[in-house]
Amino acid sequence: MAEKEKEKLINIFDKEYKESDLSDEQKAMVNHIDDLSRKIAGSEFNLVQLRFGRQAFIDALRVDLEKKDKEEVEEAEVIEPKNDS
Repeated sequence: MAEKEKEKLINIFDKEYKESDLSDEQKAMVNHIDDLSRKIAGSEFNLVQLRFGRQAFIDALRVDLEKKDKEEVEEAEVIEPKNDS
């Protein structure tokens, strides 16, 4: 005797529906919602990476500019003024 396959239940708006009770159009909408939810989650993950990478470049630029400014100040301090006397 073949075992009965358990029917898939889908929770929509806090109510469970048997997949077989949904129309093809409703099943398609559920699939679109699931797919879009995955894409949004992936986009949010990518956005975190992009923001982190952007901030890393901002920080690196700040450090580099501060280093260059410090070097210019040190060079300016080494130059002795001319005595015209």
